[in-house]
Amino acid sequence: MQDDLAQDAFDTLTDADGKTAQDLDRAAQRAEARNGLRHAASLSMTKVADGLIDPKLVLSWLLTALGAPAVFAGILVPIREAGALLPQIGLAGWVQRMAHRKWAWVLGSAGQGAAAALIVLAALTLDGAAAGYAVCGALALLAVCRAACSVSFKDILGKTVGQTRRGAITGLAGSVSSVGVLVFAGFLVSGLFQSKGIVIAAIALAAALWLLAATLFSTLEETASEDVEDAQGVSFDLLRDNPDLWRFIVVRGLLVSTALAPPYLVVLANSAGLTALGQLGALVLASAIASLLSSYVWGRMADKSSRKVLMRTGLLGALAMSAAVVLAVLGLAAEVWAMPAVLFVLMIAYHGVRQGRSTYLVDMSPPDQRSAYAAVSNTVIGVLLLIAGGLGGGAAFLGAEWTLAGFAVMSVAASVVAIGLPEVQRPAD
Repeated sequence: MQDDLAQDAFDTLTDADGKTAQDLDRAAQRAEARNGLRHAASLSMTKVADGLIDPKLVLSWLLTALGAPAVFAGILVPIREAGALLPQIGLAGWVQRMAHRKWAWVLGSAGQGAAAALIVLAALTLDGAAAGYAVCGALALLAVCRAACSVSFKDILGKTVGQTRRGAITGLAGSVSSVGVLVFAGFLVSGLFQSKGIVIAAIALAAALWLLAATLFSTLEETASEDVEDAQGVSFDLLRDNPDLWRFIVVRGLLVSTALAPPYLVVLANSAGLTALGQLGALVLASAIASLLSSYVWGRMADKSSRKVLMRTGLLGALAMSAAVVLAVLGLAAEVWAMPAVLFVLMIAYHGVRQGRSTYLVDMSPPDQRSAYAAVSNTVIGVLLLIAGGLGGGAAFLGAEWTLAGFAVMSVAASVVAIGLPEVQRPAD
């Protein structure tokens, strides 16, 4: 009875309509519906946790409240982004030697929960520079654990959920989790988050969600991988004679502009009379609403053609950033509706980029090399993200308008390059 309910729910969410996933082995086919729902629930919890501990917002506010020097708040985002991407090249070999890769994700999620708990402990017992060092150290641990989840997840997803269904599952998690982040953003904008205790409670909730997600994910029915004894370490040799992977990395690298642009929209909104906390709250609110409305839709579209999703999101992101520049030139950036509207459109593009790139990478990778493909591409993107962030910071001296214009050009270029990507989605049999 429970299996029938799971299958009905899975069919409804993915349009699987009872069709067998031909790219899965027989055991994985029988467990696909149950596994798909476990994926969606686990990802939903971790995505809510991500929103509750956002370094750009929550942790920077917390360090300020704890009296830590401003330098600590300034290095939070680089620690999180670089720490989550750069270690993956080393972790991929470890994952490939595991018969059941779900345990890498379980350990990563539990580790993120433990790191969040350490941040709570630091906030309750420390202040000033000591709090800054402790929080940044715990965030570095969280980022490395996140890297373990990232490098293993695409492999696990590819083994447990069939092609043409994966985007719907991950997109559903994005939309469901956005409801929780939306509530959080509402509290933030309302001013209730002026209390340090409430912020610490939110981080504690994030720790609990990561631990619950790890527990649920451990029940995933994953078929043991074969030939794990022969697994080799991952290296950049994978890029040799692999033009499709190179092109994908270039597209994804250009699309980091959609992730780097939001703070510059907040800069343009300064003259609107919003408080700094209100500006950041509006960013979270716009992102949550955009995710709620678009993640599942983008996921379903990616199941049909993730290449076209990457093309469309590049153009949509460029449109949003160009609109911000035009509004600034016309003197309308200070209007109360202007930047929130641009943020909303940009966040829709950003969530489409996330769905498109994830689905494309899983579907393009050979089954026995998904973790390797993820590790190599994420490591390269980590370096490019640091470079793009540095260039964006340098361009900011020319003004937010010039920086956004440059990001818009990058986004259009991504769409153009994506035209040459091969289609990797195949219709379900």
